[in-house]
Amino acid sequence: MLLLTMLLSVVCLVNPNAEAANSKKTFTVGFDAEFPPYGYKDDNGEYVGFDLDLASEVCKRNGWELIKQPIDWNSKDMELNSGSIDCIWNGFTMDGRENEYTWSTPYIDNSQVVVVKSDSDINELSDLKDKIVVVQADSSALAAFTGEDATEENKKLAESFKELQQVGDYNSAFLNLESDMVQAICMDIGVANYQIKSRGNAFRMLDSHVSSEKYAIGFKKGNTELRDAVQSTLLEMKSDGEIDKIAKKWSLETSVCLSADDKSDSGKKTFTVGFDAEFPPYGYKDDNGEYVGFDLDLASEVCKRNGWELIKQPIDWNSKDMELNSGSIDCIWNGFTMDGRENEYTWSTPYIDNSQVVVVKSDSDINELSDLKDKIVVVQADSSALAAFTGEDATEENKKLAESFKELQQVGDYNSAFLNLESDMVQAICMDIGVANYQIKSRGNAFRMLDSHVSSEKYAIGFKKGNTELRDAVQSTLFEMKSDGEFDKIAKKWSLETSVCLSADDKYIDGDSAPSAENTQDEENEWDIWNICIQLFDGIKATLFIFALTLIFSLPLGLALTFARMSRFKIVQWLAQIYISIMRGTPLMLQLLVVCYGPYYLFNISLDQSYRTYAVIIGFSINYAAYFAEIFRAGIQAIQPGQREAAAILGYSRGQTFRKIIFKQMIKNILPPVTNEIITLVKDTSLAFALTYIEVFTLAKQIAAAQTSIVPLFVAGLFYYVFNIIVAFVMQRIEKRLNYYH
Repeated sequence: MLLLTMLLSVVCLVNPNAEAANSKKTFTVGFDAEFPPYGYKDDNGEYVGFDLDLASEVCKRNGWELIKQPIDWNSKDMELNSGSIDCIWNGFTMDGRENEYTWSTPYIDNSQVVVVKSDSDINELSDLKDKIVVVQADSSALAAFTGEDATEENKKLAESFKELQQVGDYNSAFLNLESDMVQAICMDIGVANYQIKSRGNAFRMLDSHVSSEKYAIGFKKGNTELRDAVQSTLLEMKSDGEIDKIAKKWSLETSVCLSADDKSDSGKKTFTVGFDAEFPPYGYKDDNGEYVGFDLDLASEVCKRNGWELIKQPIDWNSKDMELNSGSIDCIWNGFTMDGRENEYTWSTPYIDNSQVVVVKSDSDINELSDLKDKIVVVQADSSALAAFTGEDATEENKKLAESFKELQQVGDYNSAFLNLESDMVQAICMDIGVANYQIKSRGNAFRMLDSHVSSEKYAIGFKKGNTELRDAVQSTLFEMKSDGEFDKIAKKWSLETSVCLSADDKYIDGDSAPSAENTQDEENEWDIWNICIQLFDGIKATLFIFALTLIFSLPLGLALTFARMSRFKIVQWLAQIYISIMRGTPLMLQLLVVCYGPYYLFNISLDQSYRTYAVIIGFSINYAAYFAEIFRAGIQAIQPGQREAAAILGYSRGQTFRKIIFKQMIKNILPPVTNEIITLVKDTSLAFALTYIEVFTLAKQIAAAQTSIVPLFVAGLFYYVFNIIVAFVMQRIEKRLNYYH
C-alpha cells in the first residue's frame, strides 16, 4: 500500500493537473471541551455550545462536514500549525494575540469578571487582597493580570493577591472554590453566567469587571481563504437573523457584537518570508523564543509601510526552492547570495556586500588560506561557501584550494559546524563574513577569522521566477527606506552598516520567467530515475554500512545486557536497568551527539575525523542494544520454568540448558519483535546526518535541493521500502524455518 501511495504521488507530481476524487470538504474546529456555554460535552455525551452551533450552521450553508475536535488548550497552537484543526473557535480572545493568527472579525464582546461563593465577604476587587485567586492557564484572565498589555491597575491588583493560581479547566477552578482552597475565580463573563446559573445559588459575580475584550475565530497565519469563506457566511447569518437566534438560545444575545456592516481584513495581504532560523544576525530565534534578525527587521518595516501582514516562515535550507515554487513562501530573504544563482530567481537589487571567510580556533596554526592544505574544512549544505569551492562559477584558484583539503564536509547548520571545530573534528569553517562576525563575537575569544577572503558576493531577495510584481513592490519600499534613513538605522542596529550596498542605480535581475531549452532539459533530467539512483549509490552504501555494523554489535550487546538485567546480583540488575532506561528514554539523535562530542566536552579528549564513523556505529549500537535486551528478556521469560527443571534433572549445567534448550526457543519467540526493530533501524539510519555522516536520505535531500524536485526523496523512500521488504522476507523465511511445530 505504501509503495502504491508513493507511486501515485510521483504520478501526481508528473501530472500536476491530476485531481483527487471528489470528497466533501471537512471543517475541523478545535475547542476546549470544558468551556460552556461556548463548547462542552452535555449529559448525552454530545459536544454542544454556542460556538459549535455557529460552526455547524456555517458548515451547513457551505456544504462542509463539521468535525468537532476537542483539544488541550495549552497545545492549541501546535494543533493549528500542524493542520490537525482548521481553526480555534471557542470563546477565543483576540486581544493581545492580534499578530499570532489570521482572525475573523470579533463576534462577541467579553469581559473578565470575578466569581466568589455567595456567602463570601468579597464584594469589591480591592477585597481580593491577600486572597488566593484562580484562573485558567493561558487564558484572557491570566493575561489581564500578567500579560504585556495588562493595565498597571490590574498588575497591582494581582500583586496584592496571596497567590494567583492556574488550573487546566473551570471544573477544577470551581472545585477549588467550593472547597475553600481558593477564594475567587477570574473568568469570562459568558462562562461565568453559565456556571453560576448551572450551579444554583452557590456562587455570585462581582459588579466590577477586571477587563474587557473580544472573541474571534483564530485561523493559521496566512490562511485568509478559509477565514474569508467563514467570515462571509457569518455576516450572512447575522443579516438574516440566524446568529441572534443561536445567541438567544445560549443567553448570549447581549454580548453579540458582530454587525452585517463589519468587514474582515481579507484585503490585508500576507507576505511570507522564508528564512533559515539558525543564521544570525540575518534571521534566528532569540532567548525569548522570537524570530529576529536584520533581514526580518527589514521585512517587518516593508510590511508595515505596505499594510501587509508579515509571516515569518522558518524553512529547511535544503528545501528552500521547493518551498518557494510550491507557494509556501513568497520569497527567500535570509542573507541569500545571488551570485551564481542569477537565472534561478527573480531578484531584488543587492542590498548587502558579503564575503566568504574562514574561521579557525584562536590557537590554530592556520593563518593563510594555503595553510588549509590537508585540513578538514566544513561548510553549510547548499551555501555560498560550498558554491565558492565547488560551484560552476567557482574560480580556478578556489577549486585548487578545495582539492588541497583533506576533506570538504557539509553540515546542516552552523551550530553543528562550530561543534565540530571546537572539538577538533574539523580544522576550519568557511562562511559568510556577517555570520562569522556574529558567531565569533557571541562565542568569546575562542575563534578568529583569517584575513584573506575566499570570495566576495552580494545578498539580495529571491522571488519565484517571473514574480516581478511582488519584487517591485518590495524593492520600491526598500528604496524609500534607504532614502529616509530607516534602512541604515536597522543596519546599524545589527552592526552591518559597513556592508550596506543598496542603490537605486542598481539593475534588476529577473532571470527568465519562461524556462529555457536548457532548463527544460534539466527538468527532464529530474525524472531520470536511473541517474538519481546512481547519484544516491554512495548514500545507499553508507546506509547499508550503518545497518550491518549496528546489527553485528547491538545483537550480542543486547544479549549481554539481558544477562545483566536477569542477574542474581542486584547491583548488576540495577545498572542494566538504568542503562536501558536512559537509552530508551532519550532521543537517538541526542545519544549520537553525546557519543561524538562528549569525549571532547566532558574529558577534553580531541579525536580525529575518523572517529565520526565510529561514533555513528557506537551510537546506533548502544541504542538498539537496549531495545534488543528487553526483547531477549521477554523471549526468555516466556519459556516455561519446568523446562529448566527438567534439564537440571537430566544433568544439564546452566550453560548447557541455555545453549541447547532456552536459546533456541528464545530465538523463535522473539523473531517478530526483532523484525520490527530491524525495520526501524533501516529508517533511523537517516539520523546519522546529525554527525555529518552522509547517508542515502541526506544525499537525497541535497539532490532534491539542487534539482528543486521532490523526486529524489521519493526514490530514497522507495529504497527504504524495498530494503525493508527484503528484510521482512528474510526474517519471515527464518521464522518459517524455526516454526518446527507445523
